[in-house]
Amino acid sequence: MGNMAYLPGSHPILDCDAAARFERTRFGGEDALEWPAMILAGKAVGRGVVAELAVAGVTVQNRTRGRVLILVGKGHNGGDALLAASELLRKGSAWQMEVGFVFGQNRLRPLALKAWQTLQQAAGADRVRVVRRSEIGGEYLAVLDGVFGFQFRPPLDENVIAWFEAVGRVRVSLRAAVDLPSGLGEVGAFVADATYATGIVKTPLLGLSNAGRIRYLDLGFFDGTEDGQHRVLTAEVLQSGRALRPFQSDKRSFGHLAIVGGSRAYPGAVAMSVAAALQSGVGVVTAFVPESVAPAMAAKWPEAMWVGCPETPDGGIAMESGLLMRAKLVRATALLIGPGLGREAETLALVADLVREVRIPLVLDADALQRDLVELGESPRILTPHQGEFYCIVAGSSPSLEELDWKVPTVAVLKGPVTRIRGNGAVYHCFEGGPVLARGGSGDLLAGLIAGRLAAKPLDLLGAAAQGVFWHGRAAQLVAIRFGETAVRTTTLIDEINPALRTL
Repeated sequence: MGNMAYLPGSHPILDCDAAARFERTRFGGEDALEWPAMILAGKAVGRGVVAELAVAGVTVQNRTRGRVLILVGKGHNGGDALLAASELLRKGSAWQMEVGFVFGQNRLRPLALKAWQTLQQAAGADRVRVVRRSEIGGEYLAVLDGVFGFQFRPPLDENVIAWFEAVGRVRVSLRAAVDLPSGLGEVGAFVADATYATGIVKTPLLGLSNAGRIRYLDLGFFDGTEDGQHRVLTAEVLQSGRALRPFQSDKRSFGHLAIVGGSRAYPGAVAMSVAAALQSGVGVVTAFVPESVAPAMAAKWPEAMWVGCPETPDGGIAMESGLLMRAKLVRATALLIGPGLGREAETLALVADLVREVRIPLVLDADALQRDLVELGESPRILTPHQGEFYCIVAGSSPSLEELDWKVPTVAVLKGPVTRIRGNGAVYHCFEGGPVLARGGSGDLLAGLIAGRLAAKPLDLLGAAAQGVFWHGRAAQLVAIRFGETAVRTTTLIDEINPALRTL
């Protein structure tokens, strides 16, 4: 039993030695105990491959024929990959399974051999065949790397590198790795589009350039109380949003979010934050925007209260708006500042006064992420920088998320291909989402979700940040599966916020 202070719904990320100790303790080297876990892993990897192929536009329905190549080593990773191939067949595909035994069939360990026999039984003689390295060619729907597990020790030998080079020369819709890409970051290592971390996320995956999208496949090993300063978020962080609401409640029961943002030059950013906040579960949303922007916004999103503020000549929120804001902030339970705000000196001076004076929790985003702003005042806060903004607010001090030390309670959300959240002494990694989020406006939607969750529970900064980040990422994955990652609009994600919560 570990530290109960960790965020519920998070699991530890372990280094390879710790992962090995964990598996020895859990399974004791007993094949009878490891086999059910391998079956679970294989099924989960198979489902993951189906989902990732859907993002690439490949489904069982639209690609009735095709080939999948499984690269198999000696041990459990090879077994997982073979069982994943069995799962692909169970999904109804008519795809041909080609198996490359990188070290030969006679080197298979008992459970890997059992997995191979299982695939043969599932496929029949006409659906699976063994291939030599020289036979790799043409086009594959997927290549699944199950050569090495986390006990790999460099360097890669020439035989393995030759197999990976052969795979690199063919056209493939999806290159996927089981647990870790074989060879890790060594020269000649397998280059994955997606890596499926089975049961345990291992630390070598963090920041590994050839891992591609990291997908955590929870096999039920953890209950969330285990120690680990680096942790992975799971769908459990959103379970409270699926529960029945108390019957005796009204809109005030679920918080009042105030948002300060927008300008004549950037009206869309605050609009997206409000749109996401309206679906976050918060009871009331009040948006303070320039008066020239408010009417169009109110017509589009009438559920929010739009307060038109005096403007600067360039279309930002003027300093004289302060009295109006202070009068209306009395009932707010959280305040989001920044989306589309602009960087006019007068507007930033107004924001500085607000940050210095208010006592409700803050979310500082976008143009409010100035170093001389984030340290003002005494209110607890969530910061939501991308990498460039992060370097600006820590300039002259430590650039490490893990080493941040703030004078007031602060949770930092560092957005990126893997978004990381620093709070309560731990770093939480979210592997949801992916490149579909690499477009303008995604951060504005995220800020609205986080701020809405914070307004509903103002004392839970870490929980609000984690819920918003995971929810945003899961909605993005649904967008990618339905529409791909390229020809979509940022606002398409808004329509997936509800399904992302309802289909956990």
